[in-house]
Amino acid sequence: MEYTTSLEGIKPEMLKGFFVDWPSPPSAETHLDILNGSYTRVLAVDQENNQVVGFITAVSDGILSAYIPLLEVLPDYQNRGIGRELVQRMLKELEDFYMIDLLCDKNLQPYYEKLGMTKVQGMCVRNYEHQSGR
Repeated sequence: MEYTTSLEGIKPEMLKGFFVDWPSPPSAETHLDILNGSYTRVLAVDQENNQVVGFITAVSDGILSAYIPLLEVLPDYQNRGIGRELVQRMLKELEDFYMIDLLCDKNLQPYYEKLGMTKVQGMCVRNYEHQSGR
């Protein structure tokens, strides 16, 4: 498994199968746009299959705060430590920021606590009609 922050050589066809269980998932082309538009990202690439199998993104003001909106590992690659590695690498990328925030469902909070994050309360708005991104 190769981990990279670079998008060099990453093509939409390498991003198939993500956004599992989303009713209106972004296309692979939009997914690549999301990765390009992120402040930083870390990808897990299965070099044998030339496939991105996991990714995490961050958006930031570049000074004080960063937010981690997306983390996903393809179902066939889960439970192999890839998600943990992606989070750890992202936290390393963002270690100079004061705030690193992430929102997740309640059932995922123990996972992130094991990775050093602290449970806090938050609020959000979801515009599901824009879920596909385009």
